[in-house]
Amino acid sequence: MMSSYRKFNMNSDAYPLAKLHNLVMVAGHSVYMSSSCEKADKEESWYLEAYQKHPGQAATFVAHIQQGVEITANDVEALLLFSGGETRKDAGPRSEAQSYWMVAESKGWFGKQEDVRSRALTEEHARDSYENLLFSVCRFRELTGKYPSNITVVGYDFKEERFVHLHRSAIRFPETRFFYAGTPASLTSREAALKGEALVRAQFQEDPYGCLGSLRRKKLGRDPFHRSIPYPNGCPEIEGLFRYCGAVPYPGSLPWA
Repeated sequence: MMSSYRKFNMNSDAYPLAKLHNLVMVAGHSVYMSSSCEKADKEESWYLEAYQKHPGQAATFVAHIQQGVEITANDVEALLLFSGGETRKDAGPRSEAQSYWMVAESKGWFGKQEDVRSRALTEEHARDSYENLLFSVCRFRELTGKYPSNITVVGYDFKEERFVHLHRSAIRFPETRFFYAGTPASLTSREAALKGEALVRAQFQEDPYGCLGSLRRKKLGRDPFHRSIPYPNGCPEIEGLFRYCGAVPYPGSLPWA
């Protein structure tokens, strides 16, 4: 019996990365502002919200980028996606995803250029962490013709519970095929970050799809340029998941469930 992960890819010539099977997703947290990518470790090079303005914050973004590159280098079947839209009006029409890709490029892909650069692309529409995951799964389908066999998310260590237990459960992706690679927040921001994370996690527990109340308002606020979201074009098999809004997991059919 043909695997549900492979059956979509009947015409591999139509997809540029059809040989890849695993997704590595790095969730963006900021937009890069400097004209020189040599300053990626400096806070002034990034557009930071008030709660992000802590010494060492920029270095944590670079750590996420490097972690994603290294994980992808160790898996020849992995596609690396930097995810994040044009979320900050004052930063202009620059996406978080492009910012991260440019930093990786400026760093020479941390010595892994030949292994990773051709397998590293962007997802440039996500406005929150749930969309980072869902939109990247759709983007993977656009590029490979199938859905990922395994998913690895790279982000802050304190967000692991949100991704593994809330977002993964919301899309009903198998837990045995879902992995999280966490890196620490800067020491000066960790206490505030943990408090903020507890609040956001509670909101997603009540509203798993971020489609109501405060989560919806926050999402709309992160779309200052009113970008049209192309999904679920490119991943028609999960169109219902994109349309769903409810307090319980999506009940419809999913390719991986």
